[in-house]
Amino acid sequence: MKRKFGDRANWRRITNRQFACRYVESEEFTGYLSLYTIHDLKEPLWKTYGGYTFCTADKGYSWLQYFPKDEHYVVTAMFDDEDQIVEWYIDTCRNQGITDQGVPWFDDLYLDVIVLKDGEIFLLDEDELDDALEKGHITTADYELSTRTAQYLLQTIDAHSFPYFKMSLNDRANLFENGDFKE
Repeated sequence: MKRKFGDRANWRRITNRQFACRYVESEEFTGYLSLYTIHDLKEPLWKTYGGYTFCTADKGYSWLQYFPKDEHYVVTAMFDDEDQIVEWYIDTCRNQGITDQGVPWFDDLYLDVIVLKDGEIFLLDEDELDDALEKGHITTADYELSTRTAQYLLQTIDAHSFPYFKMSLNDRANLFENGDFKE
């Protein structure tokens, strides 16, 4: 199981970045909210899902990330250089926390739900989850938590009650300016 950090400090592809983070407590959302802005990089990152290939990281792109309190998932809304949504990437996780430096982190539980801007949905890395259990990298309880969380996410998305789609579009436009939180 990998621990992943919101500031992606070890991501060597990115050569110049900006990271802003704060704790939010509102009716809509409680937890850490961060914005990771890419100013320069060695090469763009391209992904392919279901026959579609598109860029998820390039100069001027930003990733708005939600770490909801007491949940077993983390939501990343990826925006292009014109602040248009590219995709939502939802990681299942065992737990999440915050470093002494104020950087949110999560322990990745392999299963990911991807939602493209046109609404197409993909469940990824089931084979990695199976392999992690088989090799003893995770427990049966971790496996079940990841599977249960992914099913919850898929059901919530299918029922059109997953709040992060609309919330991320509003928050990207209203809470941030030039990669920093507006006061």
